[in-house]
Amino acid sequence: MARQTVLIIGASRGLGLALAEEWLRRGWHVIATTRGNSSRLDALAGRFGDALVIENLDILDVQSVRALHAKLDGRQIDVLFVNAGIALSNDKTPVDVNEQDFVDMMLTNALAPVRVVELLDERVVDGGVIAIMTSGLASIANGTGFWPLYSSSKAALNMLMKGYAAHHASDAHALLLMAPGWVRTDMGGDEAPLSIADSIPHVVDTIEANRGKRGLRYVDRFNTDVPW
Repeated sequence: MARQTVLIIGASRGLGLALAEEWLRRGWHVIATTRGNSSRLDALAGRFGDALVIENLDILDVQSVRALHAKLDGRQIDVLFVNAGIALSNDKTPVDVNEQDFVDMMLTNALAPVRVVELLDERVVDGGVIAIMTSGLASIANGTGFWPLYSSSKAALNMLMKGYAAHHASDAHALLLMAPGWVRTDMGGDEAPLSIADSIPHVVDTIEANRGKRGLRYVDRFNTDVPW
């Protein structure tokens, strides 16, 4: 049986790096992107050899994404997982936030991931999975006001994927907005209740469970629907 391939956009650290390691442990071929050099990805390559390919990509640079699209010509991608994201001004409100922080989050967390999906979706096999890392904080129904500006950027991401799904009604892929839980990473911080091990293996299990199930879902790591 041919080794399956996952393309992870944004895998230099945190959840993206953990996703790469989890899929490598499961015997997959992993294509992992990073904006710059990543000693952590290099260390994974040292452990897993040619099962891991590292590509440079800046999610905000359309030409960078188009170059990766061209480089993947003829490759079979079973899962595309867009993980790149940032959290800025977490304790700020619309009154006191640095406006550029909010603009940067909207570009990185909402616009750029869906643009990557639009540019790379044809490289994913029919019946494969296209997933984007969102957050439970994106749920308007469950909103508590925690990290309001970051939450807004992830809610915008969800809405843009709603639009993508509506405009690709005949798409043969499973489309997932994945809420991994609040995980202790550089971005999640030390107060987060979940470890990588509490989240990422379940995230990968959920991806696997949705292969062949076309349409858009917003789910948590246990494959349970999250209220929009």
